[in-house]
Amino acid sequence: MNVQIAVEETVLLKEGTKSENLTERLIEEIVEGRIESGSKISEPELAKRFEVSRGPLREAIMRLEGLGLIERIPHVGARVITLSQQKLVELYSVREALEGMAARLAAKHICDEEVAELEKLLGRHSEHIDEVEGASYFHQHGDFDFHYRIIKASQNSQLIHLLCNELYHLLRMYRYQSPRTQSRPESALKEHLFILDAIKNKDEELAELLMRRHISRSKALIEKNLDS
Repeated sequence: MNVQIAVEETVLLKEGTKSENLTERLIEEIVEGRIESGSKISEPELAKRFEVSRGPLREAIMRLEGLGLIERIPHVGARVITLSQQKLVELYSVREALEGMAARLAAKHICDEEVAELEKLLGRHSEHIDEVEGASYFHQHGDFDFHYRIIKASQNSQLIHLLCNELYHLLRMYRYQSPRTQSRPESALKEHLFILDAIKNKDEELAELLMRRHISRSKALIEKNLDS
């Protein structure tokens, strides 16, 4: 009996690992637009494409629903989320408030090592912008994302959960798939440098103000497109 339980636990562990890996792959497919916005989720097609059984696939799809990347529509089924301009404005309004708070907390808690790493990161971002002659910023992800690092430095588990899990991939999806006319790489980098300077100087109030203003400017671009 103990051997049987051990075997069952091993199988479940392998299935769970498969599901986690598949979740990451599906996130990137959706974020980068290879699985298109609004497209219907076909379990048989995805199971064949990724060479997995339906169990891990269904678990991965449930996780994507939890992240807001997939929605279930009555009498239609599961579809990839479509980011309307109005939804984006709402998302950026929430982001403005929460990331402003994260910047304030980061100014309070950040250590010298984290500041040094952020300075190196923005240096790499600057080199990238120079290489592409201001055509784009990085499609940042995880530790290569300035905002992600600031949120982590806040040391607030609730903010980290909301911004690095529930909202994060929706924002990445927008960055990848938005028109280049809505990007402002040089200005964004300068604003990042000002925010980091405020955080480095432990100026909590200024860090929050600059972060909120930075995100508000991005929101204004979305609203402008909404009105046009």
